[in-house]
Amino acid sequence: MIALGCDHGGYELLQEVKKHLDERGLEYKDFGTYSTESVDYPDYAAKVARAVQSGECERGILICGTGIGVSIVANKFKGIRAALCSDCFSAEATRQHNDANILTMGARVLGPGLALKIVDTFLDTPFSNAERHIRRIAKITEIENQQ
Repeated sequence: MIALGCDHGGYELLQEVKKHLDERGLEYKDFGTYSTESVDYPDYAAKVARAVQSGECERGILICGTGIGVSIVANKFKGIRAALCSDCFSAEATRQHNDANILTMGARVLGPGLALKIVDTFLDTPFSNAERHIRRIAKITEIENQQ
């Protein structure tokens, strides 16, 4: 299950992502927002981060105007590794190396064609399980636990 969320700036692109996930037969839960009416992005980023953090959803996708705000919010949650991606290489690398569990994107930065390719790359790329990456993620967890 994929947790989805956006603010008003990401609403239209999230509709494209939902259609794409439907075409792929992938299940998702939409945490809103549900229109282009102005809202506060932290509310929706927190809902998605909590769903991934709790295990209700395996991964998440968050979209706002730039992708920056939702990334900052999601990364406040212990165990969340949200990555802002504007290209397929970054989406692949963050899955392989960081085991990122939330993808964030900027609707005012990306067109839908590239955004959907980034989504596919993020969802289809497994974590490498290489020892060096496991060790580095453990250090991230250690830092989280010290806070």
